Amino acid sequence: MAEQNDRKSGEGVLEKSKPTVKRPRLYKVVLHNDDYTTMDFVVEVLEHVFDKSPAEAYRIMMQVHLGGRGVCGAYTFEIAETKAVAVHDLAQRNGYPLLASVEEE
Repeated sequence: MAEQNDRKSGEGVLEKSKPTVKRPRLYKVVLHNDDYTTMDFVVEVLEHVFDKSPAEAYRIMMQVHLGGRGVCGAYTFEIAETKAVAVHDLAQRNGYPLLASVEEE
């Protein structure tokens, strides 16, 4: 009977619920081809802004050159947006019209 009184008074042990953690949505940063930006500059951007190896940067640059666009990586929205702005700023400072967009994955 004492056990029953504990439950009524709220002194019993309650189970803790485990919170569910959702992974954040990822967004792709895409470089778009143009007729003015040099291949060397695109490789430089990929190496410095996206931390790509020279071989990976060259592969993505060729996708941009031949296919019109190339995916640089997938990031949370804030990081993807920051990287796209960094590409635009770097391109503008160097006189190139290189375009980077952010797309939901």
